Amino acid sequence: MGLSDAGKACLFSKMSGVIKLNGKPAANAKLIRTVNLNKDIVDETTTDENGYFEFEAQFSRSITNVLPQEFAAKQVIWVHYENGEYKMWSGVKRKPEENIESRGKPLVVECELSAEKTVIEVNNSPIISLCTWDVEPDKQRKVF
Repeated sequence: MGLSDAGKACLFSKMSGVIKLNGKPAANAKLIRTVNLNKDIVDETTTDENGYFEFEAQFSRSITNVLPQEFAAKQVIWVHYENGEYKMWSGVKRKPEENIESRGKPLVVECELSAEKTVIEVNNSPIISLCTWDVEPDKQRKVF
């Protein structure tokens, strides 16, 4: 890591995958991703004819890497498709390293817009999603 990487934090890892509605590819769906560590950063992409999309990793410079304070980057992805709006992904990334959302593996998702949202925790970061991906969730903690 060089001086140019000092304070660099990954707010949202690179994500790719397929979006479907009722089992069929969601062609030309518009995805809007918002990440927030100290301010909103918004980008968007569109699926191809097979429902495939990609978002590049989103980085920011952050003093949370060098000062003793909590890192918490809010992540949200909305999908606009066939006059509907779907919250595909909502979470809080609690570590600045890339691919934390998938325990170091590439973040490749399959999302079904008609599915029930599921809640999982990965690396102490809660994620509410319409997607599945190759990740082992944290073990559930016992509550008193």
